[in-house]
Amino acid sequence: MSSGRSESTPAPAELRAVRASLLIPFLLLVDTLLAQAPMPAMHPRQGIADLLLEYMAARYPDAPRQRDLLYISVQRQRLFHVRDGLLLADFPVATSSNGLGSSQDSFRTPTGLHRVAEKHGGDVPPLGILKDREFTGQLADPDFSGVDKDWITSRILWLDGLEPGVNKGRGLDSYDRYIYIHGTANERSVGTPSSRGCVRMRNADVIALFTEVPVGALVVILDN
Repeated sequence: MSSGRSESTPAPAELRAVRASLLIPFLLLVDTLLAQAPMPAMHPRQGIADLLLEYMAARYPDAPRQRDLLYISVQRQRLFHVRDGLLLADFPVATSSNGLGSSQDSFRTPTGLHRVAEKHGGDVPPLGILKDREFTGQLADPDFSGVDKDWITSRILWLDGLEPGVNKGRGLDSYDRYIYIHGTANERSVGTPSSRGCVRMRNADVIALFTEVPVGALVVILDN
């Protein structure tokens, strides 16, 4: 009995075989190109980012997950920028010369989980002095010496605490205390605890960080 199909019409199985035979060279070409593509170099301190992510998952399981995470190590006096689990960059910083703490008027650096609430100074020239988050029109002396006037320069990332009773709330609120990540005229101080509560960075570094980090990025400050 005739099946009604022309003898010249390939069977479905034959069509699949033909398509597969045509697809194989394409897949081989793609595989070859991928194998030849250079792999992005991993940051030599990637292990710090891996440990940080494990810590964040255990300590802050309900924290909003953002692409960008900043880790400020008080012990190392360094800031680590992690994006999508990979360590992009790290920079020397300066936390408070008075140590750690969250109390109002303590001039100490708060610990715990924060977020970047606001960014200011996007069009300020390097070493431009900011007051009340506005450019004064003056430039700081890059060869600063003598009395440290605690000038805020170049860029500001204003931090907001996310832990009630630790860095958020009456008398210990990081945002109300004006805790910033900012540039400093006294770049020689960076790398040692020398600020009055904020996190100081070299001007070129804070400008680079400002460009990369969006509002809402998480910031964790730890003494470890």
